[in-house]
Formats: sequence, structure tokens, C-alpha cells
Amino acid sequence: MQLSSTMFQIQISHPARNARIMPAPFGAYMIGADASNRIVLDDGSVEEVHAVLTLMQDESYIEDLMGGGVYVEGRRIGNRQQIFPGTPIQIGNYTLYIDSAAAEPTASPPSVVSAPEVFAPKMKSPNVSAIQAIKQQIHSELVDRLDLKRLSMSKLQENELQDKIKQTLAGIINEIRSRLPRGIHPDRLAKEIFDEAVGLGPLEDLLEDETVTEIMVNGPGQVFVERAGKLELTDCTFINSTSVHAVIDRIVSPIGRRIDESQPYVDARLADGSRVNAIIHPLSLIGPCITIRKFSKDPFKVQDLINFGTLTADVAEFLRVCVILRKNIIVSGGTGSGKTTLLNVLSSYLPDNERILTIEDAAELRLTQAHIVRLEARPANIEGRGAVTIRDLVRNALRMRPDRIVVGECRGAEALDMLQAMNTGHEGSLTTIHANSPRDTLARLETMVLMAGMDLPMRAIREQVGSAVHLICQISRFSDGTRKVSRVTEVSGLEGDRITLQDIFEFKQTGVNDQGKVLGEMKPTGAVPTFIEEIAMRGIQFDRSIFDPARKHNTWGGIR
Repeated sequence: MQLSSTMFQIQISHPARNARIMPAPFGAYMIGADASNRIVLDDGSVEEVHAVLTLMQDESYIEDLMGGGVYVEGRRIGNRQQIFPGTPIQIGNYTLYIDSAAAEPTASPPSVVSAPEVFAPKMKSPNVSAIQAIKQQIHSELVDRLDLKRLSMSKLQENELQDKIKQTLAGIINEIRSRLPRGIHPDRLAKEIFDEAVGLGPLEDLLEDETVTEIMVNGPGQVFVERAGKLELTDCTFINSTSVHAVIDRIVSPIGRRIDESQPYVDARLADGSRVNAIIHPLSLIGPCITIRKFSKDPFKVQDLINFGTLTADVAEFLRVCVILRKNIIVSGGTGSGKTTLLNVLSSYLPDNERILTIEDAAELRLTQAHIVRLEARPANIEGRGAVTIRDLVRNALRMRPDRIVVGECRGAEALDMLQAMNTGHEGSLTTIHANSPRDTLARLETMVLMAGMDLPMRAIREQVGSAVHLICQISRFSDGTRKVSRVTEVSGLEGDRITLQDIFEFKQTGVNDQGKVLGEMKPTGAVPTFIEEIAMRGIQFDRSIFDPARKHNTWGGIR
């Protein structure tokens, strides 16, 4: 029986109860006696949370969570067991059968007859589509004919290795070209298998697509992308979970990272600086997951952000002057709001004649100045030793005679060292923080300083923050997917026990148009920054009228 490409059905039997059938789309199903489970089995023979069933297009499995016992074909499994349609799964007094949602069986595809020396894939795998079955078997044949691991470790040049693989793959596909089902183009098939053998598989085309800003792999059978701020499901799939694992290994190995059961998640980067996060079993119940935040091949410049509607020319000019004046600036915002992109643009304002140190978990910033030192944190090795944290690097950076320190993201105890650096002669530093508003940014800073374990009184922390941070630039992602600088706020000091803030610019949303695009205007609040006289003292040409609310300003239409 050939499985439906979108859904299974689960038949649940019990000796004393009526059998029931439930539809089951791809995904993870918690099984147990508690009513919060997706599959509730409640006769007393089942634990509250007993097992998890994972259904995918090319691979499904059952996992015993509590050690209460799960039996497949009468045999008790260990932790995890792959299952196939029609296989009986016994949990307590219940028996589960997984099958296609399509009721009627389809005819089995004709077997392929070939000479003994010619490879020909047989369409017999019951739980994968025809195309996936062909790809999987050709890939296996390629591995058999070429010891890819040995070749990768050999002294062959990269282009020689790729040519050898392409030649072998072309030979395999040429042997079966006449037997391929309709709709499968041999050249396209060869490219997809080649990409999975030595590249990033179906992700290669998505990485080349400039309209894609984020790629999300949810197990081997599902890949989403973000375009213009909106999520879209693609038709890209991997051969199986092993292929996804192989792609993750190819990403993390060149930069000295690892991922395995003892370290089942990792942050990494691609060669172009794109950010990668991967997480695998046992933490991910749907198979290996990859999230890639793509960066454009040519880094965005300030004019690009103005064209996108992310900020106005007036705001860009004000931020440029603040960087030149060595003001400490925090870019705050939610996940995916564009903090790193904006930080990269602000960093482009840093003078060429200064020594700049960048500190990141995974190096993403792309600065073009002449004198840059890039530092990257390091995770612990397989023995749990050798980790180098952002905090370690911030401390070390202070001994490297920096003129400017740029920290990719403050998320922990390094905030204390960063504030101390800002207060002790290293002004003009830049960093990002996850926060929903400028006031939340200050609260997060206080919390992160407390994480350093120094047991400082709250007033002392606020004095540090109030004197160290000069400007908070809040960036937000709006309902239409556009990213905009929503506030530019000055930290003006401490009054009593409260840090005072004043908004210099604020985005005022006026509505949405017929296409759902956000409409609004970035307007000055009328407040003038306290350091306005410094601009004239430094001899910087600057139009003070940008702080006048009565001045005509640009109206945004949510360009993206």
C-alpha cells in the first residue's frame, strides 16, 4: 500500500472498548493517560505521558518516554524504534496501527529488470514517495561505488573530488535513464543527489535564492522559508534524517563545532556569514531541525535600509553623528527584527583610523574597515572543557588596546564587563539585546548584570547603566513583515532610583493599506538630545531642524 503524501491515520484498538480511527498529519504525537496528550489512552495500563509517536513522510518511529513498556510486533523496544505501516504497536492494553489516510491500496509499481552488472532502483519502500525512493537508492549506490569519506580525507583537491563524484553519478543515472518514471528529469535528479552527497542538499537552491531571507528545516520532510517577512512552505525535502544530519555536519565541522547526543544543538555559520542553528534527537521529536538566517551577499548599506523603509535619512544621519561622537549604542528588538543588520550598518560608520574589536558567538558581522580584529566564542569540547565565553572575550578585549568594541549580542553575565568597559574609557561601543522596548532593554541589562553573581545593589547597577548607555535604537518587525526602527531613545541619566529616558524619534503607525502594508511616519518628538552641544564643539556639520516636529518628514508606506 502506498502512503498518502500528506497524512496518516491511526487505528486504536482495546479488548474491552470500540476501536477508533483518527486522522494523523505529519508531526509528533504525545501518547499517555493524561488528557493533555494528543493520543489519550486512559484505562490505567498506560503512564500519564507514556510515549511519543513521530510521523514523517520518509521515516516514522515510536519512542518510550517513561520506561513503561512499548511493544512493536510483540517485542519490547529500547528507547526508540522505527515503525512501518501496518506494524502493531502495543502500549498497555491498547494496540495502535499506523496506515495511510487513503483507504484503497494502490497498485505496486512494476519491478525493473536489468542486467546483473547494471544498477536499477526498485520501487518497493513502503514509506517514501517514488521520487524519494529513487533518490535514496541512487545515493546508496553512489556511496557503494565511491567511498566518499575516504575520498574526502584523501589528497584530492575539492574540484577533483567533485568531478569524480559527478562522473560516477552521471554513470549511475545513465544506466537507468530509460527506466525513470515520467516527470523525473535526469539532470535535475543528478543535481539534487550531488547536492545531498557533498553540499547542503535541497538547501543549495534556497541559499542561492536572493528573495529568501530565512530557511527552516523541520525534519527531513518539511522545509519553510521566509520571503518578504512571510513564511512559505516549499516542496523541498531531504531523502531521510541521515541526510539532514550529514548537512549539519558539513556546516559545523569546518568551524570546529560538533553536534551529537551529548551536545544535541549548535550555533554555527556558513561561509557567507549566514547564521545557523541546528538541533537533533533527543531534543527534537520531529527529526533534525536547521534554521538558517541568511545574509545578503552584498551587506546592506544605510541607503538600502532607507529604501526598505527601515529608517529615514534624518534618523540615519543622527545615528551616524552619534557613532562619530563615540556614544555607546544598544540596538534592541525581538527575534528576527533585524538587529544584526542594523548593527552592521551602524558599524560601517566607525572611522577607518581606529582599532575595532568584534566579539560574537558565531561571527556574522561584516565590517569593511582596515583595522579589525574578529573574536569568536568557542563551545566546550566532547569532555566538557575548553569553552571560551563571550564574557571571557570581552575581558580579554580590554587588554588588546581597542578603540571600539562591537559585541554581536549581550545575553548574559558579559553585560557587566561591557558596562564597565563603556565606563572606563572604551566609549563608542555597540551591541544588541533582545528586548521589546527601550525600558525593557534597561530591565534586561539589570538582570544580566545580576547573572554575573557579583551581588551588586540595584542602585549601583542602575548608576552603571545610566552612565554607560547613551542611546537605545529599538527595531521592530511589523504585521506586514517589514522591519522598522520604531524608536530612537536617549538614556539621560538617573533620577532617584529610576533611569530616565527620552524618545528622540518615534514611529507612529497610522494604519494599513489595501495590500496589508503598514503605513506610518517616523517623527521627532521635539526632544533635543542632551549632547547636542558636543556636535558643534566637534565641528560636525549637522542640521538641528531634524528635531523639529513641525518640519516636513518622510511618510512610510512599508516598503520592503
